Amino acid sequence: MKDFLKFTFASVIGVILAGVVFTILGIITLVGVVASSDTETVVKDNSIFVLDFKGSLSERVQENPLQQLLGQEFEAYGLDDVLASIKKAKENDKIKGIYLQPSYLGASYASLEEIRNALLDFKESGKFIVAYADQYAQGMYYLSSVADKVIVNPQGSIGWHGAGMQPVFFKNLVSKLGLEVQVFRVGTYKSAVEPFIATEMSPANREQMTECLESVWHRILADVSDSRHIPTDSLNAYADRYMDFCQAEEYVQCGLADTLMYKDEVISYLKQLSGRDEDDNLNSLFMEDMINVKKNVPKDKSGNVIAVYYAYGEILDAPGSSTEDCIDVQKMCKDLRKLRDNEDVKAVVLRVNSPGGSAYGSDQIWREVVRLKEKKPVIVSMGDYAASGGYYISCAADRIFADPTTLTGSIGIFGMMYSGEKLFTETLGLNFDVVKTNKMADLGASLGPVLTRPLNASDKS
Repeated sequence: MKDFLKFTFASVIGVILAGVVFTILGIITLVGVVASSDTETVVKDNSIFVLDFKGSLSERVQENPLQQLLGQEFEAYGLDDVLASIKKAKENDKIKGIYLQPSYLGASYASLEEIRNALLDFKESGKFIVAYADQYAQGMYYLSSVADKVIVNPQGSIGWHGAGMQPVFFKNLVSKLGLEVQVFRVGTYKSAVEPFIATEMSPANREQMTECLESVWHRILADVSDSRHIPTDSLNAYADRYMDFCQAEEYVQCGLADTLMYKDEVISYLKQLSGRDEDDNLNSLFMEDMINVKKNVPKDKSGNVIAVYYAYGEILDAPGSSTEDCIDVQKMCKDLRKLRDNEDVKAVVLRVNSPGGSAYGSDQIWREVVRLKEKKPVIVSMGDYAASGGYYISCAADRIFADPTTLTGSIGIFGMMYSGEKLFTETLGLNFDVVKTNKMADLGASLGPVLTRPLNASDKS
C-alpha cells in the first residue's frame, strides 16, 4: 500500500511538472511569434511577392498569435493588408514582381475589384504579374485576368460560366412546423422576408436581382475583355458553353490563358523573370512578410490626421454585441464622438461594409455622423455592401464613394413575428388561457421567440 501511494504521488507530481513545462514552452513560443510579427521584414534583391490566396477575405483581420502557432489550412486576409502590401511591393525596388496563386478566396466581386485595381496600379511600375492555378474559380479568374501571363496546369480548369443567384424559400417548411409568420414591411423591394411568406421571387425582387446580377456581370466582362483583349460577345459565348469542364488546351486557344505549365515549370519561369539562376531559390515574400515591410513614404509628423474608421458587419444595438464581423452601435457612437472632439483629426473616412441591421441602431449612428460632419469633413467609402442601415449611416456624409459592384441602397424596413398556435395546440398538446386588466395586455405573450397566439387586427394597428 505504501509503494502504491508513493508511485501514485510520483505520477501526479510528474503530470503537474509536465504541464508546467509545456505551459512555459507554449508561452515562450507564443511570445516569439508575437515578437516576430513586429519585426521589420528585410527585403532581399530580386524578390517576388507571392499572393497565395487560400482562405477568406474581410475588411480587416485581427492578429491571432495562437492561430499562427497552431497553423491553419485556410487563412483570413484583411483587404486593408492586401491593398497596402501591393502598394509597398510597387514602391520597393528590390521586389521585381508579383506571383499570384489564387487557390481560393471567399470574397465578393466588389472586394476582388479593389484588389484587381491595386494590381493594375502595380503594373504601372513596369514590374510583372504572373498568375498560376490548378483550378481557377470564376472570381479568382476575374482577379487573375489582370496578370501579364495567366498560366493554367495542363490538367487544370478555368471557371467561366456567368453569374447566378438561387434564393431558398421556407414558407412550406414553416407551415409544416405549425408556425405562422406575420410580416410588417415598408417598401416594395424589401425582399428579405420573402423566403418566409412566398415560394418564389416577387416581380419586384426578380427585377432588382436581375438588375444587380447583370450590372456585376457586365463589369466583369468589361474588365476581363480589357485585360485579355477578348470581345465581350466572345466572353459571353464562352460562358454559355460552361468552360469549367473544357480541356486545358481550349483555354489557351480562346485566349483565357496564355500557356500551360506544371508548378515546377512556373517556378523556373519566375526565376528567369526575377534574375535568379535555376539552382537558386526564389526570394519569396508572403503576406505576413509584406505587412512588416517598411513603407517608402515617411511618416507625417505635422500632427494633422485623416482618420479611417471601419464599420463592417451587421448593425447590432445590443450592449456588448461587438464582434469582429458586427457593428456595436454604442461603441461606434462613442468612437465617433471621440473623433469629433479630437483636434488633431482634420477629416474622417468612414469605410462602410454592412448589409444593415437594427433600424434604431442605424439611426443612432446616423446622428453621430451628422454631428461629426458639423466639425470636420466626413467621406464614406463603400465596400461590398452598404445596404439598408448600411446606407442610412452613410447618407449624412459630405461625399460617398462606391465600387461599381458595391450593393447599396435603402429600400425599406421590415419586422417579422412567429405565431405557434397550431404548433403548440395540435402538435405539442399545449393550451393557453389568459386574464388581463387591459385590452392588449397579452400582446407579445410567447414561449421563447414564438408567440402563443397570432396578432389580431387590433394588435397590428
